[in-house]
Amino acid sequence: MGLLGIAFLLPFLWMLSTSFKLEKDVFNFPIQWLPQQWNLIENYKQVWSGDFARYYGNSIYITLATTIINVLICALAAYGFSKLRFPGRDAMFVVVLALYMVPPQASLVPQFLLFNWLNLIDTHIGLILINSFSIIGAFMLKQFFMGVNNEYLESARMDGAGHFRSFLQIAFPLIRPAVATYAILRFIWTWNDYQYPLIFLKSKELFTIQLGIRLFGDQYGDVYSLMMAGAVSAILPLLIIFALGQKQVIEGIALGGVKG
Repeated sequence: MGLLGIAFLLPFLWMLSTSFKLEKDVFNFPIQWLPQQWNLIENYKQVWSGDFARYYGNSIYITLATTIINVLICALAAYGFSKLRFPGRDAMFVVVLALYMVPPQASLVPQFLLFNWLNLIDTHIGLILINSFSIIGAFMLKQFFMGVNNEYLESARMDGAGHFRSFLQIAFPLIRPAVATYAILRFIWTWNDYQYPLIFLKSKELFTIQLGIRLFGDQYGDVYSLMMAGAVSAILPLLIIFALGQKQVIEGIALGGVKG
């Protein structure tokens, strides 16, 4: 493991160790990586005894729904821009890429007004829809779709397959590692999102884990053992999703390297 890996691992190990300790042992020096007195069950029980579980469930629902919808829409858009021929296709794609230069904060007010008009403020559906498309996702997947041999699609069309069937049964499976890589990235981005939930959610029962951590910090900000238990709980899904998908990520990187 390199120095960079150690630099990322040590803070997490400190968080994990702190979440197992009694509060009085948190700032002992030198650092005790293995607590002499374990308080694991009590710390995590106290963290999960309030509304933390509700916020956690909200984040899981929003993140999974957003990831699935976003990946599907981005993949369809990428397939259209790379494999379909229609007037103005390249110019339209340039416009889409140009919109990526607009900071997300610049569109917050129009988005808020639009979703308020649609009565989607303070709803999970609105939060899912606002993240249902990503320019960077469409661009990334388009590059991989361009590597799919057109002869496969032409053979499918000769057999009577339409564009959607060609996309679903031929093109999409061929770039599965790239799709998995982007899905993992989208999961992480959505799970960690603080800005949109802060602006578009008002009711506490609809809050995500990021807003829940803020409320938890307001209540227990001076109790570091509980704060670290909450932080470890919050990043646990990210560790799991990366551990499960790292093979696909490596294949996606290799696929991109071969294509380049």
